[in-house]
Amino acid sequence: MDRDEIIALLNQDLEGEHGAIIQYLTHAYAMGEGEMACEIEAIAREEMRHLDWLAETIVELDGVPSLKRGKMRMDGKSVADWMKDDVLLEEDAIGLYREHIKAIDEPKIKRSLQRILSDEESHHRDFQHFVEKARKEGAKDTRGPRQDSLTQTLNRGIEHEYTVVLQYLFHLYMTPDKDVKRHMEDRAINEMQHLGWLAEAMIDGGGSPRIEHDRVDQSTKTADMLRADIEIEQEVAAEYGRAAKEIEDPDLKRLLLRIRGHEIYHAEIFSDLLKEEEIKKKYTPRPE
Repeated sequence: MDRDEIIALLNQDLEGEHGAIIQYLTHAYAMGEGEMACEIEAIAREEMRHLDWLAETIVELDGVPSLKRGKMRMDGKSVADWMKDDVLLEEDAIGLYREHIKAIDEPKIKRSLQRILSDEESHHRDFQHFVEKARKEGAKDTRGPRQDSLTQTLNRGIEHEYTVVLQYLFHLYMTPDKDVKRHMEDRAINEMQHLGWLAEAMIDGGGSPRIEHDRVDQSTKTADMLRADIEIEQEVAAEYGRAAKEIEDPDLKRLLLRIRGHEIYHAEIFSDLLKEEEIKKKYTPRPE
C-alpha cells in the first residue's frame, strides 16, 4: 500500500473520530448535569486524542488532515436510544479500524491504530452499559424548545467556537513553527471550553444547542494562518461585546464578557506571533 492510500485510510478514520466527538458531546450536553453526561464527555475527549494522533500521522506522511465530519447516528428519541446509537457508532469504528489494521503494513501506524481500537472497544462496552443505565435512572433530554434572539446569539457563539477549534487544530498540524503549535493547541483547548460553557447556558435557558461550524481557514503558510486567526478573533470579540450589551441576564452577560476577554487575548497572542514570524522571515537568508 502506497503513502497516498494510507493517508486516505487515516483520513477516513479521522473523519469518523470527528463525527463521534460531535455526536457524543451533543448527547452529553442534552442530558444536562450528571454522572453519565460527565462520563460521555470523557469519552469524547478520548476521541479528540485519537483525532490528534491520526492528524499528526497524516502530516508526518506529508498529507493534509481532513476537516470533514464523518457519519453520525442522531435518530434516537430517548436517552436510551441515544446510547444505542453510540453503541452502533462504536461498532462502525471498530469494524473500520480492524479493516485498516489489516490493510496497512507499516508497523508504527498499525500499532497506533491498534491502540485506538482498544479504546473504541472499551467505549463500546461503556455505551452498552449506558443503555441500561439510562433506562433504570430515567435519564431525560433536558433541552428545551426556546427559539429567540438569545438562543440565536448563543448558537452563533457555539458556531464560532466550533469553527475556530477546527481552524486552530488545522493550523497546529500544518505549521512547522513549534512555538505557534504550542499556542494553537492552548487556544483550541480554550475555545473548546467556551463551546461547552455556551452549550450549557443554552440548556439552562431552555434552548437546544446546534453544534455546526462555519468556513474554516485552511492556510498552510504560518503568517497567513495567523492573519486569519487575528481577523476571526477580532470579529467575534466585537460580536460578543455587542451581544453582552443587549442581554439583561447578569450571569449570561458575565459569561459573554468573560469569553470576549479571552478572544481579545487570543488576538493579541496571534499578533505577537505574527510579528515574530515576519521578523524571522525578514532575517532568514534566502537559499542561493
